This record gives sequence, C-alpha cells and structure tokens, in this order.
Amino acid sequence: MSRHVAIVTDSTAYLPARTMERHGITAVPLTVVLGDRALEEGTEISTRSLAQALQKRRPVTTSRPSPELFAETYRRAAESGATGIVSLHLSAELSGTHDAAVLAAREAPVPVRVVDTGMIAMALGFCALAAAETAEAGGTVDEAVTAAEKRAAGTSAYFYVDTLDYLRRGGRIGAAQALLGSALAVKPLLQLAGGRIEPLEKVRTASKAIARLEEIAADRAGGAEVDVAVHHLSAPERASALADRLRTRLPGLSELHVSEVGAVIGAHTGPGLLGVVVSAR
Repeated sequence: MSRHVAIVTDSTAYLPARTMERHGITAVPLTVVLGDRALEEGTEISTRSLAQALQKRRPVTTSRPSPELFAETYRRAAESGATGIVSLHLSAELSGTHDAAVLAAREAPVPVRVVDTGMIAMALGFCALAAAETAEAGGTVDEAVTAAEKRAAGTSAYFYVDTLDYLRRGGRIGAAQALLGSALAVKPLLQLAGGRIEPLEKVRTASKAIARLEEIAADRAGGAEVDVAVHHLSAPERASALADRLRTRLPGLSELHVSEVGAVIGAHTGPGLLGVVVSAR
C-alpha cells in the first residue's frame, strides 16, 4: 500500500464542498458565538443570520476549534489509512486555530505537520489545494508542505469593507486606524500582509474603492498564470460584476472562484465586504 498523506485545513479556507470532496480535504470548523449560542461555521450558522445579527448590533465573537476536535480529526484520518497529515490553517496572527492544532498534533497517532500559512479565505484554500494535489501525486508530507508554502508566497489578498468598525470591535485593526477612517468618511482598502490585516489605501467613495480594488488585483496578476477568488458578504451583485471584469482583464487567468465568505470572516468585516485573492500557479 502506498503512503497516504491526509490534508486538513479549517473552515475559513472557504473551499467549495465539491472541491474538498474531490481532493479529500477535511476542514475543521471554527465557532461563531452569537449572543450566548456557540455555533459551528459552515453547518450551524448561515451568513444571512450573521448579517442580520450584525445589522442589529447583537454581540458576535469567534473562537478557535478545540484541540480535542483537531485530535479527533487526526485520529479519523489515521484510521482511514493516512500515514502522515499536513494541517494548514489561517494566520496565527488572526486566530488561535494554529495553536490548537499544534497541541493536538503532539498526541496524534501519525506524524502531523501543522503549518501557519499566514493566509485566510481562499488564500488559505489555494494553499490547501496545492498540498492536496502534491499528496495525490504521491508526494511526501514534506513535499506537500513545501508546495503549500510556495503557493502562500505567491498569493496576495485584498479587501474592501464598508466600515472598519467591525474589524475594530474584533481587535483585528487598531482603534486609531478605525476612528481615522470614520472621521474622514473614506472607504478603506485592506491587504493581508505578514499574516495581519493592514490598511492599504483610503478611497473617497465605494464605487471608486471597488474600481481601485480591481486595478490592484489586475496589477498584481499581470500576465502570469493565476488563480483568483472573489469573496463577498451580502454583496453578490458587486462580486459577480467584479469577477466578470477580472475575467476580461487577466490574460493568465486559470480558475476563478466567486463565493460568499462564512460567518467567521463576516463577523470581523461586516456586510458589504468585497475581497480578491490572486494566487500564482
């Protein structure tokens, strides 16, 4: 029997269910705490319910998976024949998910490599896919990790949000930065840099901000062969229109995914989010 490397990620990768099934990727869910209810992302809370809660200013927080949940995931992978596991997760700067996975990996029945990708959303998803494709081709744990890290190095993520208030509430951006944005009545563009969400540019109107987001993504892609993901929260028309424009602008476009983010990212960005992930193949 050939060696089998299992790929594990978390629910913030936002990979399509069919893609995960086809490549045998398992996602461990993070939790959204809505009032006094703890709900698993992807199965127990919808983005519509989240958006309604945020608009009503109900308390919403998020939490990492427990080490026990990771331990059970690793145990099931081993029982299914895995001789090694690569566990790829969202940036440790944004969540304790990586730390929980590390704790569980110490007691796993097979070797587990836990990787802080420094990514989130499909920026993380593309890393998981790179690892899975390498494993499917007979690659080792180390080779799958290298493929994921190489993909992360060639991936950029940019975001537009209607307001910085949700990021401020969740502690993902400084209060001074959020206050400055509100005071100037600007529409912020953000980027993922060093595993953190950082301000990129300030634009005066939503339409100009989205046009600028398109320009930044196109410049980042250039003529290279890239995969792209367009994310949104409660903004499907904006996302679809942006995706259509990118299809015509990117000569090296290979795959383009359009999807609504889940409740964990949504809780920190708020309705109106529009994001673009550009990942070199």
